[in-house]
Amino acid sequence: MTMTMTTIIPIITGIPMTTDDLTLNPAGLMRLMTWLSPSFPVGAYTYSHGVEYAVEDGRVTSADSLIRWVEGVLEFGAGRIDAVLFCAAWRAALAGDEDALFDIGIEADCWRGTSEMALEATAQGRAFVSTTEKVWGDGIITRWAARMRTDDRLPSYPVAVGIAAAEAKVPLRDALTAYLHAMAANLVSSAVRLVPLGQTDGVRSLSSLDEAVSIAVDHAMKAELCDLGAAAPMVDWTSMKHETQYTRLFRS
Repeated sequence: MTMTMTTIIPIITGIPMTTDDLTLNPAGLMRLMTWLSPSFPVGAYTYSHGVEYAVEDGRVTSADSLIRWVEGVLEFGAGRIDAVLFCAAWRAALAGDEDALFDIGIEADCWRGTSEMALEATAQGRAFVSTTEKVWGDGIITRWAARMRTDDRLPSYPVAVGIAAAEAKVPLRDALTAYLHAMAANLVSSAVRLVPLGQTDGVRSLSSLDEAVSIAVDHAMKAELCDLGAAAPMVDWTSMKHETQYTRLFRS
């Protein structure tokens, strides 16, 4: 007697997906690499996030001091804020909660310590939304950005990327890791030009920041919006000073 075994795969509907339900596939990986590539037209390379004045003031003078500076940004400054906003936006977008996304967009407006940092977040956010719409078509990110505009607000970059990642079903941890790594890489790149540092020192610095990126990701994935907070006054101060710095390579 021959027995035939049949594997039954249950199809469950009406249950929202979570971070555990998604895995990074080649399409999602390529989408992430495209969004966070230096060639993606958001203008990230035009901002130093205060690094330019930190170099001018003698606070960043070497690879070691650069690593400590960027670690501070990731752990206590904009990296921490962006990561929590990114997670909240990703989860709301995956759930299709557009009211929550609007609230998160407003929250993002409140967490920029200087006008330069506000410009950095909103100019990149607007460029990211515009490019994704033109290349991949309309979606929840389009409706979110339009609603922000009706309230006389601009889209914030981490929120926009978080929404896009959720729409593309890119897992949260992978998307956030890539986002924070790109942030760190941009700051290192600015210092390579400003200190200046050699290319090898730049790569060594970025490699040394792997742990700081992972820690920031772990923290953000456990946090809620009510946990938002920052404590990087020196980074804010250098950004303020950069706004009136006499000679500048980077935008302010």
